Amino acid sequence: MNLPLNKIACINFFLLLLLSCTKLGVTTNSNAQLTFTSNDITFDTVFTDIGSTTKNIRIKNLNKENLKISSIRLEKGNASQFKINVDGNNSLIINNIEILAEDSLYLFIQVKIDPTSQLSPLIVEDKIIFEVNGKIQVVTLLAYGQSAHYHKPTFAKTYSNGLQFKYSKIAPNNNTTVKWGGGTGLEDNKPHVIFDWLIIDSTQKLIINPTVKVYFHQNAGMWVYRYGTLQVNGTYGNEVVFQGDRLEESYKNVPGQWNRIWINEGSTDNYINYAVIKNAFIGLQAEVIYTNTPAPKKLKLTNTVIKNASLWGLYASSYNIWAANNVITNCKGYCVLLNKGGNYTMIHNTIANYFNASGGRADETSLYIGNVTDNLIYPYDSIYFANTIVDGTKTDEVTMNITKYQSSNPNQTIQFNHCLLKSTVNTTSVALISNTLYNLNLGFVDPINNNYQLNTNSDAKKKASSLILATYPSILNVDINNQVRGASPSSGAIE
Repeated sequence: MNLPLNKIACINFFLLLLLSCTKLGVTTNSNAQLTFTSNDITFDTVFTDIGSTTKNIRIKNLNKENLKISSIRLEKGNASQFKINVDGNNSLIINNIEILAEDSLYLFIQVKIDPTSQLSPLIVEDKIIFEVNGKIQVVTLLAYGQSAHYHKPTFAKTYSNGLQFKYSKIAPNNNTTVKWGGGTGLEDNKPHVIFDWLIIDSTQKLIINPTVKVYFHQNAGMWVYRYGTLQVNGTYGNEVVFQGDRLEESYKNVPGQWNRIWINEGSTDNYINYAVIKNAFIGLQAEVIYTNTPAPKKLKLTNTVIKNASLWGLYASSYNIWAANNVITNCKGYCVLLNKGGNYTMIHNTIANYFNASGGRADETSLYIGNVTDNLIYPYDSIYFANTIVDGTKTDEVTMNITKYQSSNPNQTIQFNHCLLKSTVNTTSVALISNTLYNLNLGFVDPINNNYQLNTNSDAKKKASSLILATYPSILNVDINNQVRGASPSSGAIE
C-alpha cells in the first residue's frame, strides 16, 4: 500500500518527536565522572565582624548520558563550619542527584565564622565528597577563621623531578627591613599565618617584636636565606611564639605540625630572644649551605624554649652559635645536634628528652656532637658547655662522634665545665672535663609535659659555677623565668 506523501511526513514527524522525548539512560560506567569549575575553593575575604560569605561551583556532566551522584556531603559532617546547598537542599548528606547529559548544576557553599574571636581557628578546612558510580571525587574548602596577616605563596619553582617549591617573601624588594608587631594599632597585633615557605631574602631583615604569634600551616616554614637576617625581640611574659596553625586543645603538644625555622650563612646579627618554638619537624636549623663562601654564620639564642619536634630540636651544621638560658626538650630524635664542626658556646641550658608521643623516641640521644660526615672530617673551632644539664630517658644521653680531634688540630677544644650529664661515655679522650657530674637525680617537676622546673630535692640545685655567671652578668643573672640566680646558682636554664 502506498501512503500519500503528506501522511508519510506526519508519521516521520511523530517518530522524531517520540525519540526526542525519550529519556536518556543513566550511565553506570565508573569512568564517567564529574567535572568542576574549581577543585579548590578559598574564602579569602577579610572579615571585620561576624563573617558569612557564599561561593559557588558548577558541577558539569560532560558525558553523553545522564549521570547520577549517589551522595554529596561535607567530610566533617555536622562539625563543619561550611554549609552546602544543591537545588535548595541543604541537608548534611544530599542523595541521588541526577545531572542530564552535557548539562550542569550549581552547588553553593557558605562559611560562617567569627573572625574577631581568638577561639576561632586560624584556618578552617573541609572537603566536599562526591560519590559517583562507586568512585569518590573531592573539592577542598579553605577559609580564614581569624583576622590575621596571611602569607600565601606568590612564587613557585619547579624542579626536574616535577616537585614544586612554593614561597612568598617578607617584602618584594631586597635591602628592606620589615617589622612585625611593636606598633599601637590593631593591625600590628594581628598574628601572622604562613603557608608553604616564607623567605627572608638576601639583605632583607625581619624584626619580630614582643607578643607576636607566628602560625605555620601544615609543612610550612620560615627560611632565612644567606645574607638575610632574623631578629626576634621577645621579652619575659611577652614571648614570640612559633607554632602550627591548629589551635584545638588536642593539637597543643602534637609534634611535626610544620616544617622549621631555617637560617643560612651571611648575617652577623641573627638572634632569637624569649621565643617559644614548638611542634615543628625541626625546631631551629642553622646551617651553612655554600661551604666555599667565607661568610659570617652567627646566631645568638637566648631565653628560648624549643620543644616537641618530630625530628630534632636544634640542628646546627658548621655554624657559630652562642646559646644561654634555653630549654630544648622532648624531641623524637636529637634535642641538640651539632654536626660538621663549628663554634658553639652553650651556658645554662637544659637539654633533656622525655619524648613519649608518636611511638616514642628514636634511637638518638639528647645531645650529639660530631665532626665526621660521609668520611669527611670537619674542624671544630671551639665547643664549650658550662652549667648545662643533659638528661633524658635513655641510659646514655650524650653521643660524641669526634675523629682525629687531638692529632688533626691540637688548638681545638671541646670542654664541659660544671655540667650535669647523663652519660656512660668516656668523653675525656676528646674533651676537657671540669667539675662535671654524671647520672644524678635531677628531679624535674613534670618532664613528660615539658615542665623542667627543678624540684626542691633536685641534685641540680647549687651545682653551677658563679664564676661563669660573672663572665656574662647581663644575661645570666636571671634564668629563663626571670628568677634571680644567687651566689650558689643551680644548673640548667631554670633556677
